[in-house]
Amino acid sequence: KWWTQNENPATNTSGVWEDLGACGGTSTPTPTPTGTKSPTPTPTPTGTTPPPVGGKKLVGYFAEWGVYGRNYHVKNIETSGSAAKLTHILYAFGNVTNGQCAIGDSYADYDKAYTAADSVDGVADTWDAGALRGSFGQLRKLKKLHPGLKVIWSFGGWTWSGGFGQAAANPAAFADSCYKLVEDSRWADVFDGIDIDWEYPNACGLSCDTSGASGYKNLMGALRSKFGSNLVTSAITADGTEGGKIDKADYAGAAQYVDWFMPMTYDYFGAFAPQGPTAPHSPLTNFSGIPTPGFYADAAIAKLKSKGIPASKLLLGIGFYGRGWTGVTQEAPGGSATGAAPGTYEPGIEDYKVLKTKCAANKTVAGTAYGKCGSDWWSYDTPSTIAGKMSYANNQGMGGSFF
Repeated sequence: KWWTQNENPATNTSGVWEDLGACGGTSTPTPTPTGTKSPTPTPTPTGTTPPPVGGKKLVGYFAEWGVYGRNYHVKNIETSGSAAKLTHILYAFGNVTNGQCAIGDSYADYDKAYTAADSVDGVADTWDAGALRGSFGQLRKLKKLHPGLKVIWSFGGWTWSGGFGQAAANPAAFADSCYKLVEDSRWADVFDGIDIDWEYPNACGLSCDTSGASGYKNLMGALRSKFGSNLVTSAITADGTEGGKIDKADYAGAAQYVDWFMPMTYDYFGAFAPQGPTAPHSPLTNFSGIPTPGFYADAAIAKLKSKGIPASKLLLGIGFYGRGWTGVTQEAPGGSATGAAPGTYEPGIEDYKVLKTKCAANKTVAGTAYGKCGSDWWSYDTPSTIAGKMSYANNQGMGGSFF
């Protein structure tokens, strides 16, 4: 997920979404829950590699707004080689308004016409009646190249979670609206299910929810009833503090209805606290001097498991970006700062592809990496630290990972 510099998803200070481009989806395959359909094995198309084996899910977010400033399109998923490795793509986001699921951006979703050069299969979009254009049309083409690849439509997110409270007041009506939208005849073949990114049930995000501890469970139950054997997944808080967001809603009760949860194990710390202290935004484990005890991945995973949620229904989140401060004099974490470090699209945040050469992370802490370059201090995951996190996920018996 991508946040503005003034927004702290952990402490709920205000902020808005920025056009920061497609986040890599995050997830890993888990055993198919009772009552859901198992994917039918299909022959691997010529020129593609089979998806990961062992039932592990590898899920990536595709952000609908990335087609604008980022100029990142569905074709890039194919040409980068990612499509052949992913098991699932999360299309983010659909909106939640008036207690119902709604289109997020109709132009990006199904109206934008792609030229032959920019299309997944090299065929230009048409304006014929009934033709599906936009990212939905491109995802349809991508799935034809990779028959085992699943696409899930995600609703909510930081900016559009305010509507979930009204939805929770009538879960059946909400589920019905979502089913009609996801299974609309124009793109029913594109989507394999629905994802709910409610930030946060019975707690505060950009706005505060007062639906009660059972609101989330009831909503997810209604979705499972309506969507049947289709995928029902959910990105959830990774707040491992005592009495924190995980404790505010009945995630354990909702677990029976979801194929998997995606605790957002990143963005714990960042320049949304402009004076610091500096700290890695995606710590895997606890570390000395951590600014907020319980703000690390292992604490969240342990808390969710302690509530009875199977590890196989949990995916570990990975951010393909870093968060940084400027005005830092201390190399070790815990130093003070004067503000957010400069970034390509927004202060305080930068892509891995830029940081790996701009500010090499040559130190590690809590299972992730950091580096100081001049007065700038950045933390981010590297191939090495991601490998360590995947070892952790496997040792925990988790269902996979998402980015």
